[in-house]
Amino acid sequence: MMRAAAVVTGKVQGVGYRQFVSECAHRLGLHGSVQNMPDGSVHIIAEGSLAALDEFTRLLWAHGMPEIHVEGIQVAHGESTGEFKGFWVKW
Repeated sequence: MMRAAAVVTGKVQGVGYRQFVSECAHRLGLHGSVQNMPDGSVHIIAEGSLAALDEFTRLLWAHGMPEIHVEGIQVAHGESTGEFKGFWVKW
């Protein structure tokens, strides 16, 4: 199991991006959280298999979703901590 911590920038707040991320994570069986940040970015922590995390990172670009415009994604990988049970949208 691996962990990916991502910072997503662009038009990603107020457009349903956190819900989109949560749905993708649930489909891939990932555990973690997604949260809006005061600077307009969205922070994501996801844990799961490397293959699932690679697919998740690809999906984070939200291609085909015109209301969402991702400008950049920074991802750092590490070992999973097992601290999450399920995937949560933080408010």
